[in-house]
Amino acid sequence: MRALLLGRRWRRHPLRRRSDVVEAWWAVAVGVLLLVGTPLAGAGVARWVYDDARAHAVALRAARHHVRGVLLDDVPGSGPSTPGGGTRPRFAPVRWTGSDGRVRTARVGGVPEELRRGARVDVWIDARGTIVRPPPSSSVILQQALALGVFTGAGVVFVVSVAHVCVRRTLVRGRLARWERDWARTEPNWTRRTA
Repeated sequence: MRALLLGRRWRRHPLRRRSDVVEAWWAVAVGVLLLVGTPLAGAGVARWVYDDARAHAVALRAARHHVRGVLLDDVPGSGPSTPGGGTRPRFAPVRWTGSDGRVRTARVGGVPEELRRGARVDVWIDARGTIVRPPPSSSVILQQALALGVFTGAGVVFVVSVAHVCVRRTLVRGRLARWERDWARTEPNWTRRTA
């Protein structure tokens, strides 16, 4: 039973070679990298991206402010589709009062569809009064962080798998070359042929 648990590469026997031991330790390293390194790398990158994006969103919220505008035209329901299959972003004229008291009008994108004239619309503006995109929400930041964490984990799995294939191929080639050299020395004794 002990032999089954330890495997042929771990036990001492006359046919065990150094490449067998190296291959066994390499398999342990690959297992540890896949089971421990992948989740740690993914979680680390996700945490770093989340913290960085959250700090960036806080800075954007400090530099931009939100005002309520009034929609000047009706927004149609389903607009024309794009070649990729999605719908085009909706732009509609909106009027709002700036922090200086002046009334401003501009076309604002991302307006929800089927709103009627006179409806209230959120508008984000910067210090100069220019319309800007809203800062990313917490859910968007979380989704981006999780996606990058998953992609990092997948990248680690890919790199470890490619390294595993390369190391195994190198070990097998070396083992076959040594077997061939040993057979070239042993064959004349077995077949009674001379080289």
